Amino acid sequence: MPFVYRLQKVLDFRIREKEAQLIVVQKAQQDVFIAEENIRKNQAEIQQTIQNKRTADFRMMEYYDNYLHHLWDKAEALEQERRRVQAILEQEQQELVRREQAVKVVEKHKEKQREAYIEEQKAIELKQFSEIGVQRFFIHAREEAEEAELMEKLRNLENE
Repeated sequence: MPFVYRLQKVLDFRIREKEAQLIVVQKAQQDVFIAEENIRKNQAEIQQTIQNKRTADFRMMEYYDNYLHHLWDKAEALEQERRRVQAILEQEQQELVRREQAVKVVEKHKEKQREAYIEEQKAIELKQFSEIGVQRFFIHAREEAEEAELMEKLRNLENE
């Protein structure tokens, strides 16, 4: 009879939870990457605006200054957004670790149950072999007794 783990459904459920959480973590990592990319784009735009301001007409300086202030405010907002999604990512990663630990606990229990099952099967097999050995011993002892009895009868017949 093959090994059947009685908590297999629990293990499968926890594995599915872990895989679903892994997808959530990947989505959160993607959000962090997008936020960082937006920050890089904004920084590039700030640098480009500063470079253009140097060669621009003096009458446009106020517009450049206003636009730079807008970009700096946008940079702060983007940084806050990055921190927010980074915090979400860290929470989701902690949840993933927790779920991975839950899966490992059940897998370890399954392995212990499998080892106990194997030991039990070995004990049953050993008991069967022991019973076979005992039966052989008694059969052999009976045959020897019968043979000794026959030899005794033959000796008695020869002596008569």
